[in-house]
Amino acid sequence: MPMTITEKILAKHCGKTEVKEGEFIEVDIDVLLGNDITAPLAIEKFREWGGKRVFDSQKIVLVPDHSTPNKDIRAAQQSLLLRKFVREQGIANYFEVGRVGIEHILLPEKGLVLPGDLVIGADSHTCTAGALGAFACGVGSTDLAAAMLIGRVWLKVPSTIRFVYRGELRKWVTAKDLILYTIGDIGVEGASYKSMEFGGEVISRMSMAGRLTMCNMVVEAGAKNGIIEPDEITLNYIRTRSKREYHLYSGDPQAEYLEVKEYEVSQLEPQVAFPSLPSNTKGISQIGKIQVDQVVIGSCTNGHFEDLKIAAELLKGKKIYPDVRLIIIPATPSIYLEALKKGLLQVFLEAGAVISPPTCGPCLGGYMGVLGEGEVAVSTTNRNFVGRMGHLKSKVYLTGPAIAAASAIKGRIAGPEEVI
Repeated sequence: MPMTITEKILAKHCGKTEVKEGEFIEVDIDVLLGNDITAPLAIEKFREWGGKRVFDSQKIVLVPDHSTPNKDIRAAQQSLLLRKFVREQGIANYFEVGRVGIEHILLPEKGLVLPGDLVIGADSHTCTAGALGAFACGVGSTDLAAAMLIGRVWLKVPSTIRFVYRGELRKWVTAKDLILYTIGDIGVEGASYKSMEFGGEVISRMSMAGRLTMCNMVVEAGAKNGIIEPDEITLNYIRTRSKREYHLYSGDPQAEYLEVKEYEVSQLEPQVAFPSLPSNTKGISQIGKIQVDQVVIGSCTNGHFEDLKIAAELLKGKKIYPDVRLIIIPATPSIYLEALKKGLLQVFLEAGAVISPPTCGPCLGGYMGVLGEGEVAVSTTNRNFVGRMGHLKSKVYLTGPAIAAASAIKGRIAGPEEVI
């Protein structure tokens, strides 16, 4: 029976020669991920169930990235619980302050997620790892606790929608614009419990950073996972990072898709998702005059070096608008260091920005940029739900790094052409 790449990975991990859409399967897990918000809940449940030892201390990755460094006593207690568990269980892959990065970028960077893997994480954006040709999805903390005990999890095999992108992207249009446009087209429930498989020449030419951005936001369309078949770009990325065996899977030519959607994107312009849904998208030419209080450039969606480079290109030699706060968040320490070496951090500081250590803080309204009543933010993060970044009466507009940087300069939502 012909299968998609997602179906092949699931079949391999449940010990079958084939699986079918809608089938319930129990799969072996290669990587389990938890953070400082979700892992403490899992650890408590693990102990409640009488857990003594985790099933495999090499396969669990704990990343305290949401409140790092600790923002208050509660955050400190959460992290302390994590540290004690790590020492007790001998968990190899734990990243302390100074080494910690945003989990969904850190794991691929460290070679902890590889093609063909089955990955679960107690964070909805675990789907990011699908960019490497892995099956990756978010789960609840209770599922994580059970998986830490037995190394397996129940899944339902999702049907697959294939998204094919043709043409050549215009300058300033990035993967973030592609995924926002796609979510705007299908809606936040358009891929509910589906696999979103990305392909076409635009994806084939796309960097690994761009692919990670695409897969990162499939959950904003309701998807179970996002995935891109591994190719030479994937192999070049993992060659110096791979620490164990990996498997390259590709979909069969006759594989059945629920739907195939094709986009010609040569005329696509930078996108903005209006409050309060990621699907509420418009092209930059359709935006009126919207004043901005804060701009955030970073997160697991757009904290890559290439994102920071785009922002720096626009900000170099300029100052941010007097009434705007600009927060820059490199996704990992290595990205931070590269930005330092290449002079990007100097550009940001001279423009009037503040540079944060790697953290998820402002994305979920935790800290490092919480919004007050009535404030408006432009953010390269992935969600703009009511109250997502702070006060229930604040507003968040989602964009890529180019619009975000231009908006910081103009003090209103602006396109990059307005500032170059």
